[in-house]
Amino acid sequence: MSVLFPKVNKPREWDYRPIYFDEEKEARKDKKLARLRRGAFREEHEKNMTELRKKKQSKLTFWLVLLGLLLFAFYYIL
Repeated sequence: MSVLFPKVNKPREWDYRPIYFDEEKEARKDKKLARLRRGAFREEHEKNMTELRKKKQSKLTFWLVLLGLLLFAFYYIL
């Protein structure tokens, strides 16, 4: 420790940040907590799988109808 310049700690500064209520943030927080309940991951997976099956079925229907139209057009045009 120096005799001429002793070390003196600075006083703490006032660091106040007010906390404001954010309704959107609270809603996101509640939604996240709701997803973490027991069995929620299984339910989400099943929901996603049913949506994928529906999409796959609709794509298959579209391609079958298109193929049918093309066969119909070739049969009657040629």
